[in-house]
Amino acid sequence: MQFGVDEAGKGPVFGSMFAASVALEDPTILPNGIADSKRLAPERREELAATIREDDRIRVGVAEITTARIDDPETDMNSLAVAAHAEAIGSALEGLDDNALESDSIAGLCDACDTDADRFARRVSQACSAVSSLEAPTDALEIDARHGADDDSKIVGAASIVAKVERDAHVAAIAEEYGPVGSGYPSDPNTREFLETYVDEHATLPPFARESWSTCEDLLAEAEQTGLEQF
Repeated sequence: MQFGVDEAGKGPVFGSMFAASVALEDPTILPNGIADSKRLAPERREELAATIREDDRIRVGVAEITTARIDDPETDMNSLAVAAHAEAIGSALEGLDDNALESDSIAGLCDACDTDADRFARRVSQACSAVSSLEAPTDALEIDARHGADDDSKIVGAASIVAKVERDAHVAAIAEEYGPVGSGYPSDPNTREFLETYVDEHATLPPFARESWSTCEDLLAEAEQTGLEQF
């Protein structure tokens, strides 16, 4: 069995990060048109994600890293990316044991979220041992990681699509409740306008913001300074 893993939402200033794992015996059954999710239109991503999920020959696992985990001072984004990959792998392979395998090992490829791809692979392998839903022995897992794997590997590309669709749905749910929030990335002027307006009106950050991000810290500092000047 083979699997691929990728994440979406590591860099935004608000909302959760998601990782997805896609596992299957035969990669040729994946639908045509799979590519790195960033290269596909939202509608096409949703179509492909639905097709992947509807095929019972394909195992899909998703992990969500919430803003509370992201803001925890005891961790960092590289460690959380490792945890997200391991949790997604565990979700995809849940209930799978050695008797269900056609081969002696399960080979996986991650899109590396670390400057050192080999180190990232080792850390994900180690983290898998702590995933309770992973019943197959972790020594049966062969995990590799590469930069740009979402472009080079169709399985990782499929995982990138599932992760991105999950992240997009998450942002859409936030927007439905709070109004237009943009993409959530600090470089997005719509996101910055929303955050600035929200902080100006409420003197605090929205509950889905990543408070530890410098963008959020700077906005709060500016609001506090403005308040002092007005006083």
